[in-house]
Amino acid sequence: MISMLFAKLFGGARRLREANERLRREVAAHEATLRELETARRELEQRVAERTKELSVMTARFETALSGARVHVSSQDRDLRYTWVYHPQAGALEGQLLGRTDEEVLAAAERDAVVALKRRVLESGTPEDCEVAFVSPQGSTLFALHVDPLLGADGMIEGVMSAAVDVSQTRSLETEQRRLTEELRAAVQRYETALRGSNVTVFTQDLNLTYTSVSGPVFGRQVEEIIGRCDDELLPEPKPISALKQRVLTDGQPADAEVSIGEGVERRWFDLHVEPLRDVTGKIVGLIGAAVDNTARKEGEVHLRLLMRELTHRSKNLLAVIQAMARQTARHTGLVDEFMEQFGARLQALAASHDLLVQESWHGASLHELAQAQLAQYLDGAGSQVVIDGPGIVLKPEAAQSLGLAIFELLDNAARYGALSVPQGKASLTWQHRPMGEGGGVEIAWTEEGGPNVHTPERRGFGTLVIERNLARAAEAEVDLAFTPNGVRCRMLIPERQLSGAR
Repeated sequence: MISMLFAKLFGGARRLREANERLRREVAAHEATLRELETARRELEQRVAERTKELSVMTARFETALSGARVHVSSQDRDLRYTWVYHPQAGALEGQLLGRTDEEVLAAAERDAVVALKRRVLESGTPEDCEVAFVSPQGSTLFALHVDPLLGADGMIEGVMSAAVDVSQTRSLETEQRRLTEELRAAVQRYETALRGSNVTVFTQDLNLTYTSVSGPVFGRQVEEIIGRCDDELLPEPKPISALKQRVLTDGQPADAEVSIGEGVERRWFDLHVEPLRDVTGKIVGLIGAAVDNTARKEGEVHLRLLMRELTHRSKNLLAVIQAMARQTARHTGLVDEFMEQFGARLQALAASHDLLVQESWHGASLHELAQAQLAQYLDGAGSQVVIDGPGIVLKPEAAQSLGLAIFELLDNAARYGALSVPQGKASLTWQHRPMGEGGGVEIAWTEEGGPNVHTPERRGFGTLVIERNLARAAEAEVDLAFTPNGVRCRMLIPERQLSGAR
């Protein structure tokens, strides 16, 4: 019995020890679990703190961005009541918006369009945009409104989310920009009109003297030929102009010069003004210049000097002609009154030719206008006794002056003794241009008919001398003057070299 008792006691002690061992192992396991949970808790708290900090930073950045961009964000439920509002001045705005609808907030002029837009977004789920004015005690503000559907956890539309950007200043700047653009357009138009109405061409060049802009053709080149090229490529003698421009780039001081381009009849003269072109910092970045085409003025100066020389020469010749006219008229008249009449008429004929030459700046005179000037008193329309006909031809000054006197003498003789001395008489002055194969020049014919019988004069008078000798000498003309019974015939051939290319 004792043995059995000891055996039970020893068995119970072993089981007790095993139970204690299991209990110790379980306690150790629980302690390990607790330590792991504590570690996990601390890690979670750390991550939460980090995420909270990140969220705080992101929220601050978000609010800073919205504030800097003047963006207002809000949310509304399906009844379009404001449930959340963000604004840099949130306190003032939240009191005006939270719990209220657009019907209660917006002005009547804007309300219907905004409400209709938000309801479309609620129904379609498609974002929309518009502009709306919001009136507050501080004044009216214009917003660019963007509306998105606000989705719940189940994906259903629970309301709308709106972002309103204050565009008042932007619109004001756009208005000002349009105004300034219009002013600039008008200024540019005036500038271009002024340039088109003048001989001024404005250009710019970079530091390499390459043309970057030009307002119009210049130097005998079109705009597209000039841009991107330099003077060395465009001008036959670029060194003087290039040296001037290099000096402006070096000294930074404006310069002026008179330059010529080309040779002979193609030669052009320009007044050139060049200034340094600077950027906003004052650094020289190129040149800006203006070229004024004063070729006409230079040619006018040359022509004026020529006219002065010609005037001196012609004045001497004119005085010699007048002196000869006076002497010859006096020789063939016996009375003072007769002399004054004939001499005055010849002076008037000479003056008529000179008037035409002065009108054309002594470049020449039209043969048709010369004939009209000398025969004007007989050119009276349907009853005219004189007919003139011929192509457009311009005579050089000497030939025009001599031919004018010759026509006057033919007319004067016809009026005194020939066809124009009777009402039924007729006279014609015709001419034609002879081809170069026939010697060139112009062939002029004076013909009379219907007048009294003509007899060859016994002696040559002053008129005959003017027609035959003076015209042949001054205009190198061939003259054939014939006194036929039917009337005077005069053929005058003036060579090509006495014709002018003017007009």
